[in-house]
Amino acid sequence: MVVTGASGFIGGYVVQEFLSQGWCVSAFVHRTPLRQSHHLTTVKGDVTDEGSIRHALAEIVRKTRLLPNTIVHCAGHSSDIGRRGYFQRINYDSVRYLGRWVAEHPERRFVFVSTIDVYGLKDFHHEGENQLSFCHKPRNPYPEFKIKAERWLQENLKPHQYSVIRPGNVWGVGDKTLTPRFVSFLRTSPWVIHFGKWRGQNRWPLAHVKNVAAASFIAATRSDSTCNAIHVLDDEKTTMDQFYGLLSAVYFPNKKHRRLFLPFWFGSLFGGVVTGLSHLLRRSHPLMDPSLYALQSISHNLDFDNSCFSKLMSNRGRRLVSREEGFRELMRWAEY
Repeated sequence: MVVTGASGFIGGYVVQEFLSQGWCVSAFVHRTPLRQSHHLTTVKGDVTDEGSIRHALAEIVRKTRLLPNTIVHCAGHSSDIGRRGYFQRINYDSVRYLGRWVAEHPERRFVFVSTIDVYGLKDFHHEGENQLSFCHKPRNPYPEFKIKAERWLQENLKPHQYSVIRPGNVWGVGDKTLTPRFVSFLRTSPWVIHFGKWRGQNRWPLAHVKNVAAASFIAATRSDSTCNAIHVLDDEKTTMDQFYGLLSAVYFPNKKHRRLFLPFWFGSLFGGVVTGLSHLLRRSHPLMDPSLYALQSISHNLDFDNSCFSKLMSNRGRRLVSREEGFRELMRWAEY
């Protein structure tokens, strides 16, 4: 089987998940090679270039003497800011290119790591996958092209050929995107700031990276296609304020952060300036927090049902990594 983005945060955990289950894995990487072993083969390629993908897949066949039976597509770009063209190439075009190869080999399977952002940023109240639809007017090219990618799979592959997992906010040891932003803010600010009506009691939908990796394995090995997309979320409902508090306890155990509550419009003014300047400077990530997109995310109740995922895990005799376990790991890592 093949894992794209194998040297990234999620992809690295997915590789380890399949290896731990006894699979032979081909790691598709762009720049950073992985250490090869008896069950792990590394190939370099660019998922935004169809010719490069075809060459890499042919190289995998040459090295392993096997045609890959599954592709787990973890490579992607997640950001509040950035050029639409880049989001399109890595979050949409790559899916079309890989999907075409799967379509040519009907017995092969494609697993796409998407996002709950495809529903838009608004208040949710524990709805399940079958109760929700895609956002009609995405606020950001990240969900925009994830939506287009999912639609392409629906229109061009048969139900048994693909699965989609929609993780919440992925966290855990090795995260270089989400957690560092919060930690950077807590390092410099004496306050934890909450905007809008929820006053920090809105759900922040965590998905531990090991749970995401487990979901990828289950999606790749399912024999049925009754639900082609599943929410991947931790069982615990963590509020925005709790998440700040947990990170503060891990990284700044001796620092006391006070709570500050501000109206949403005030945050929108600041976020608009940050977003505008970031676009003007053609940055791939915002100058500071919060951007408008981040403000929408941290100020809404992003509560989704994960019962389908929990049931699938239970049927396999597995349990989800708990919030407590995840933060104990972070604590050990931070101390080290």
